[in-house]
Amino acid sequence: MSSTHSDLVRPGPARPGARPRAGRGPRPGLRFAGRHPIGIAFVSPYVLYLAAIFLYPLGFAVWMSFHDYFFAAPGAQVDRPFVGLANYTTVLTDPAVWHSFLNIAIFLVINVPLTVGASLVLATALNSKLRGRAFFRTAYYVPYITASVAVVGVWLFLFNSNGLVNQALGPLAPSPSWLVNSHLAMPTIAVFVAWKQLGFFIVLYLSALQNVPGELYESAALDGAGKVRMFWSITVPAVRTATLLVLVMATVTGANLFTEPYLLTSGGGPDGATTSPVLLMYQRGLQQGHPDEAAAIGVILVVLITAISLIYRRVLERD
Repeated sequence: MSSTHSDLVRPGPARPGARPRAGRGPRPGLRFAGRHPIGIAFVSPYVLYLAAIFLYPLGFAVWMSFHDYFFAAPGAQVDRPFVGLANYTTVLTDPAVWHSFLNIAIFLVINVPLTVGASLVLATALNSKLRGRAFFRTAYYVPYITASVAVVGVWLFLFNSNGLVNQALGPLAPSPSWLVNSHLAMPTIAVFVAWKQLGFFIVLYLSALQNVPGELYESAALDGAGKVRMFWSITVPAVRTATLLVLVMATVTGANLFTEPYLLTSGGGPDGATTSPVLLMYQRGLQQGHPDEAAAIGVILVVLITAISLIYRRVLERD
């Protein structure tokens, strides 16, 4: 009787009560660490960094928001009693807090779509065979790495009452001027932040576009598709993951708006039209001595931005 090699090595049915053979399945101690537990060792320094820089301050801010907290001399033992939701009630019934969140909503409505659209279009152009491509890539990235104080000085020179923008517009120039106009100050800051951050988001999109196969564009061109059609049908779906990242980062950056209104409008003017929640936290916590109320504003801001980021993810994944 003859038998093939496969018959000799084919495993038979397991006997009832037999123990599983060694090497089948992960060890109990490694299930939490995954297949490569050495990865935990490599990422642990960054995890500790995040815990020290982000998680601990966030937890402390939440604790402050539920207590009657105030600054005291180092080493002084003072009582900071638990007050429950009193700080949240105070800030949520304050018109200035609601006005600051309305200001940041106006900022995000202008800044985020402008940032996503402009960075994607420019990244697509810079990813093609364009003369002087290296120069343009550098030019768009320079404002991002330039100190905000220096760039703010340029914009103050451009958009003040006698600036170059108003001189170019002539009789069409707004009055009051851009940064002292309660209706135009926040949109001007939104455009400024989009322009300054554009280089970073262009780099993100460029890295995503490098992974899009060129054969897709060649096939679409053979089928008669134009550049606009290829952009909407190939480029936009291919960089959806990068778009989610840009949306979240632009939203988080906008929600933490502080430097630009502080420098461009002298601390939230005119009449609080550019006061952001973070700037209001600085004013309440450090200038007015109410860090517990400032912490409550910060916690509310974190909750709102987290909810918006989850909505972004849900919508993009569904599409």
